[in-house]
Amino acid sequence: MAVFPPVEEQLKSLMRGAAQVETTAELRKKLEKSFAADKPLRVKYGIDPTGFDVHLGHTVPLRKLRQFQDLGHTAVLIMGTATAAVGDPSGRDQSRQGLNAEQIEKNAQTYLTQIAKVIDVTKAEVRPNGEWFSKFGFNEMLRLLGQTTVQRMIERDDFSNRMKAGTPIYLHECLYPLMQGWDSVEIKADVELGGTEQLYNLMVGRDLQRTEGQEPQICFTMPILRGLDGVKKMGKSLGNYIGLNEVPKEQFGKTMRIPDELMSEWFTLLTDRTQEEISQIVAGHPNEAKKLLASDIVTFYHGKEAATATLADWIKQHKEKQDPDNIDEVTIPKEKLTEGAMLAIDLMVETKLCASKGEARRKIDPEKAFNYGPDRTKVTDVKSTVPITDGLVVRLGRKILRVRLT
Repeated sequence: MAVFPPVEEQLKSLMRGAAQVETTAELRKKLEKSFAADKPLRVKYGIDPTGFDVHLGHTVPLRKLRQFQDLGHTAVLIMGTATAAVGDPSGRDQSRQGLNAEQIEKNAQTYLTQIAKVIDVTKAEVRPNGEWFSKFGFNEMLRLLGQTTVQRMIERDDFSNRMKAGTPIYLHECLYPLMQGWDSVEIKADVELGGTEQLYNLMVGRDLQRTEGQEPQICFTMPILRGLDGVKKMGKSLGNYIGLNEVPKEQFGKTMRIPDELMSEWFTLLTDRTQEEISQIVAGHPNEAKKLLASDIVTFYHGKEAATATLADWIKQHKEKQDPDNIDEVTIPKEKLTEGAMLAIDLMVETKLCASKGEARRKIDPEKAFNYGPDRTKVTDVKSTVPITDGLVVRLGRKILRVRLT
């Protein structure tokens, strides 16, 4: 007796939010074969540990991977310890900087902990692709390079656009899609997940599997999540991202600042709400919709209790114009005070409300954006001093800190 839900039910669930599937008919056949044989599909997703933060953009295909898991299939997570040294050219208008072995190893250790917030890593097959590429010799690499042509490689938009713009294309970048494709051969993938910009790389995997006598994988792409600016894809290098490790207050606050037109996309790709629910929510007041979206995101990564507390703090601070219950603290040594006080501009820099004294001066005059204490005393003169007691609350726009003296 099959341990999987009926094929049509699986397809309906899996196609929610999908961008392109090569091909849906083949996916149906694989699901039917899996159902009949009580054998799970091997569903691959690869991620290169290129930084310390996994962000919400990464979670779009990861959430789809979790869907496959929940339907009874095997998640195969490829940690790109070898490909990170090359750098994926997909979706790039210039060469991506590869990383050294030490950086990759350090990043990989943090990635898995963060990914565990989305998929069940205890039931997943986690494979670093350095496992096989570290054994590749010159002959194996020549054979791999012989599986494609220069003409086909430069047909991809990333490279053709760079050629037109006169932007350099380095030979090592041409190796990346072949390496990603070979990962599929090594783990015998039935399905590979990725963003829409990854379709070329995923299709290379199909070709390599055919060459090696394997049944070609299904290329299952998901939309690219736009970042906080509402324009460019979410990314660490652009700074328009929300990290999985960020505290509830940061996740909530950043979500509240996204453009209204992003809400339907974010609800669809980052939550489990039905399309009917999403349509009703987005049709309502934008601010209320964002509060629901922000609460959903915080709930998923920090739990319902944290989401409820963060929402209450947000309402208190922004609607009721009161300080939130939970305020981040910053310490200042008492010896830095002069007769129990400090110049306002020095205080703003010391607490890191401002990056420099120049910025602090601008925030005071002409912006008049800095205030302190229970009476919200506004500082309007750059030469002003602030009397500091333990527990003093200082405010700059939406930034609120409590000063602790040490």
